[in-house]
Amino acid sequence: MIALSILLAAVTPQMPARPIVIAHRGASGERPEHTLEAYRLAIAEGADFIEPDLVMTKDGQLVARHENEISGTTNVAAHPEFAARRTTKTIDGVAVTGWFTEDFTLAELETLRARERLPQLRAASAASYDGKFKIPTLDEILKLVAEETKRTGHRIGIYPEIKHSTYFARQRLAMEWPLVAALARAGYRSATDPVFIQSFEVGNLRALHGMTKLRLVQLLGSDGGPADRPGTSYAAMVTPAGLKAIAAYAQGIGPEKAMIVPRDAEGRSLLPTTLVTDAHVAGLLVHPWTFRSENYFLPAELRRGARPQDHGNASTEYRQFYALGVDGLFSEFPSEAVAARPR
Repeated sequence: MIALSILLAAVTPQMPARPIVIAHRGASGERPEHTLEAYRLAIAEGADFIEPDLVMTKDGQLVARHENEISGTTNVAAHPEFAARRTTKTIDGVAVTGWFTEDFTLAELETLRARERLPQLRAASAASYDGKFKIPTLDEILKLVAEETKRTGHRIGIYPEIKHSTYFARQRLAMEWPLVAALARAGYRSATDPVFIQSFEVGNLRALHGMTKLRLVQLLGSDGGPADRPGTSYAAMVTPAGLKAIAAYAQGIGPEKAMIVPRDAEGRSLLPTTLVTDAHVAGLLVHPWTFRSENYFLPAELRRGARPQDHGNASTEYRQFYALGVDGLFSEFPSEAVAARPR
C-alpha cells in the first residue's frame, strides 16, 4: 500500500492554468443521465462543458443516450407496443439483447421517458426522477447550451461523443457529417470554439480531421482497443510512438483514469504513470474519465462508510489528478469537481 501523501507528491510540476470540468452525461450523479435536466443542473453547478453521448434513430436523428441499447436508461420495456422490437444484435463484436435506437423513429423515442441507470447506487435519483424526462435530441441540447450561455454570460462548451461509429455506418446511419453540420448550424466551426468531439474509434476521428476544424479527442480504455482497429490495443496507443500518431489527427486524449493512477488488487491507488507527461510532450491535452463520488467507484483509501452507495472522499481524488497536470476531467458530480479545482 502506498500512502496518499506519497501519491500526491509524485506529480508533474507543470499544471494547466485552469483545468476544465466536463459534466459526464450531465450531472448524472444527481439526475438521470443524458436528459436536459441533467445538463441544466451541470451548468448551474459550474461545469465548463456538458457531454452528450450520441446515437442515431431509424430516421437519422442524433439523440443523447450512452448506448444505442436503451432498456437500462428508458422505460421502453414498459411499452407493450414496442415489445416485438426486443432483439439481439452484435455491437462492436459483443452480443447485446434489448431495444435499439436505430429501430425507432424520433417520434417513437419521444414517447419514452428516461430512468436512472444505477438505481442501486442512486436510489434518490430513481425515486424522484424516473419517468419524468424525455430523450433529448442534439439540436435540443445545442439550444439549451445557447440559452444558458446567454442567461449566464458564460460560454458553455459541448463535448459530444460519437458512439459505435462503424456499427452505425454499416446501418447506413453514419453520424460524422450530421454531427458536424448540426454544430456548424449552432455556430461551432473553429478550433477556438468550446467544442471537443470524442470517440473510442480511430477511423472516424481521422475522417473528422479532414471535415472540421473543431478539436478532436481520442478516447482510451484500460483494456482492449478501438473497435475499428482489430489487433490495436489502447496500451500501444499510449506509448510515446502511439501518442505521436494520435497527435497527427487529434488535439487530446481521454484516458480512463486508471491509466493515470492505477490500482492494486485490493483497489488501492498505486503510483501514477507517466501518461500525462508523455501526452503533453506529444502536444496532446489530457481529459481523464470518469470521476464519481460513491465508494463503489473510489480507490479503497478514499472510501467512507461500509455501503457502496455512500459517498467517499472524492475531493482528494480530484485534487490528486489536478496536481498531476490534467487539462480537465469528466465528472458525474460537477459541483464537487469545480469545488476541488485549483483557484
